[in-house]
Amino acid sequence: MGKEKFIYNTHTLRYEKVEESFRQKTMRFLGFVCMAVFTAFLLLLAVHRWLPSPEEKLLQKEISKLETKIQEYNTEVDRLSEVLQKIQERDAYTHRMVFGMDPIDQGVWEGGVGGHDQFENLRQYQTGDLLIATNEKMEKLKRQMDIQSRSLDTIMALAGEKEKMLASIPSIKPVRSDKLARNVKLLSGFGYRIHPIFKVPKMHYGIDFTAPAGTPIQATGAGRVSKTGPSSGYGNQVIIDHGYGYQTIYAHMKTIDVKVGQEVKRGQKIGTVGSTGTSTAPHCHYEVVFKGEKVNPINYCMDGLTPEEYQEMVKAAETANQSFD
Repeated sequence: MGKEKFIYNTHTLRYEKVEESFRQKTMRFLGFVCMAVFTAFLLLLAVHRWLPSPEEKLLQKEISKLETKIQEYNTEVDRLSEVLQKIQERDAYTHRMVFGMDPIDQGVWEGGVGGHDQFENLRQYQTGDLLIATNEKMEKLKRQMDIQSRSLDTIMALAGEKEKMLASIPSIKPVRSDKLARNVKLLSGFGYRIHPIFKVPKMHYGIDFTAPAGTPIQATGAGRVSKTGPSSGYGNQVIIDHGYGYQTIYAHMKTIDVKVGQEVKRGQKIGTVGSTGTSTAPHCHYEVVFKGEKVNPINYCMDGLTPEEYQEMVKAAETANQSFD
């Protein structure tokens, strides 16, 4: 039984019972129901926000793991970028110091790619900013790796050409050190010398390496034989074109073991020591020609001698003595 409600009537001076109509009762009930529903709705929102469902908990956990993994990838990309940067620095050093060429332009190395936002579709996700930052770093890393790969291809080609050039430039004595007379006092070098036959000062354009007749003579660098056979004054001679502006001449030979057009390697036997032409004793007269000009061969004889012996040979070659041819 519900509670009865009374009001005080000032006209009758007594309390009278209040009688509610059906409509009033209905409205009051509906109001109570609406308030209850609204309150329940608010409670559901609160529960949904602060007390997620098991599925939502699992999803949040997966998102958290994903963010952690992306951060790890981000850190790894940064580390790889640092490694690639060090490789690029060594690449620049190789270009500048070894091959004398300009390194990779920094504008090209650090440059980006213009155009539309290629990661626009990632902005809708909760981790969109992190995904975009990581993808931008990865794209830059891939671009730099491609640039570095092409640069290394260039270095390989340059190294191959450099190796060929180094193998071709004359750099050893025409007579092996173990066959060469060690008494370098008998050496006649580049410069004005007394001609052994005409007894007058005459420019001597080579170095005379004394050795017994029949001692092997070797090519001082890789190249192609351009001339062989007798020559006035030089007797039997061989001329080798090494490319890169270099030629070498071997004169007064006893025998010649190569033919015109033949490819030879450094250290390969091309003939033997003799005393043909205007020669007074068995020796190998050796000349180096660079870009059409005869230069001092002493600067191209760097093998088989200790620094002390080399200095002694240089001094002996500079002495104004009598040549052997």
